Amino acid sequence: MQALPLRVASAPEEVAPGDEPDELLEEAEGPAREAAPVDGARVRRLVLDHNAFVWRSLVRLGVPRADAEDALQQVFMVAARRIDDIQHGAERSFLYGVCLRVASRSRRTHARRREVMGEEAAPERVDTSERPDELLDRARAKALLEEILAGMPIELRSVFTLFELEQLTMSEIAELLAIPQGTVASRLRRARELFSEQRHRIEVRMKSQRALKLAGPSGLAGPSGPGGAPRVSDADREES
Repeated sequence: MQALPLRVASAPEEVAPGDEPDELLEEAEGPAREAAPVDGARVRRLVLDHNAFVWRSLVRLGVPRADAEDALQQVFMVAARRIDDIQHGAERSFLYGVCLRVASRSRRTHARRREVMGEEAAPERVDTSERPDELLDRARAKALLEEILAGMPIELRSVFTLFELEQLTMSEIAELLAIPQGTVASRLRRARELFSEQRHRIEVRMKSQRALKLAGPSGLAGPSGPGGAPRVSDADREES
């Protein structure tokens, strides 16, 4: 990891944790301006204590793994420049707010990239020390989860991932996102409902695709497959 800037802009205006405008992200990528030195020890402690949490949050908020390291740098560069605005004890809340903004911009950039380059993308590296069947099962589960999360609104996705994957309590999430606990409960309920619906839809689609492969071209011509099995299109009707 490259050295983080240990200078912040002079006379920063008050900003609530996680409410940094996009200009701050652009500022973090540009050259540092003249400013008073900041607490370098606190910045380093911030990185050491929250590096893993920030990386997981970015990926779960939709940042492609190939871009996660750059996004991680952006988050901590913003934090370094705003270090005097971060209240002691509120570091994780501040960082998660920046994660939301960085992830949102990353997803927009990635969507534009996919429009230009098409749907095909280079596959991510995998750990070949595991057995092929284990890798396949893990890849399927990961693909299923990422597809479902990608279809969630960001406000539902953040609550869902914090509760289900980070194992935070509702009170901790409420404090982290600076929203009422009742709002957390409502968003979590909606996210779980959406997750269940999307999982069922995707599983039906995958079942239909497997049936099509097994049936082959001849299975599409007649009303039934070998042995009187239902037509593959029945699965399609179930999905719709």
